[in-house]
Amino acid sequence: MGLDTIIQLQGVSIFQQNNLVLNNINLTIDKGEFVYLIGRTGTGKSSLLKTLYGELHIQSGTGAISEFDLAKLKEKDIPFLRRKLGIVFQDFQLLTDRSVSENLSFVLKATGWKNEQDMQKRIQDVLDKTHLSTKGFKMPHELSGGEQQRVGIARALLNDPEVILADEPTGNLDPETSDDIMNLLFDISKSGRAVVMATHNYSLLEKFPGRVIRCEGGQLFDGQRS
Repeated sequence: MGLDTIIQLQGVSIFQQNNLVLNNINLTIDKGEFVYLIGRTGTGKSSLLKTLYGELHIQSGTGAISEFDLAKLKEKDIPFLRRKLGIVFQDFQLLTDRSVSENLSFVLKATGWKNEQDMQKRIQDVLDKTHLSTKGFKMPHELSGGEQQRVGIARALLNDPEVILADEPTGNLDPETSDDIMNLLFDISKSGRAVVMATHNYSLLEKFPGRVIRCEGGQLFDGQRS
């Protein structure tokens, strides 16, 4: 991998159960890149993201994120890989029975943080970054959809990841709120992190130009910049 390369797949085939979803794909993504992953439902966008965060195993070819070899990834390595990644979901996936701060604290504890003071400082830091500095005590149902998604992004930033993987992060949001989330994700990529975002919303590509990779017919087509 080159000095700035953070994700590299070579000759990779991805299967869901026993079905071949993507065949012999090659992909290189550098730090600070904003990459859109587009394609119809069922063409492999989510499968590709799942491969990158270790949920689907590479069965042929080679792949790496940061210093992790995806082809040789063992179960016990997956939590360490996921500390290098921030994952943002379409449906927010917040724990509804606890406050915003408690949602974030839960993730920190699950990824090995111990010191309460350090945890509180990190939580406040990511809430500030996502324009939620006064919302830590709120319950998820007290927040708008856009605010809930910003909590999702705050959660993804907790362990200072090198890569953000976002699966349809604006799918449940109105256009104005979507723009807020996109601005936030672009700011994150400008700070040197790679952002890979699966989306059906092609109007975002015109407003927020980035590199476009299309999944179609079991292949990846790299459009470079949109």
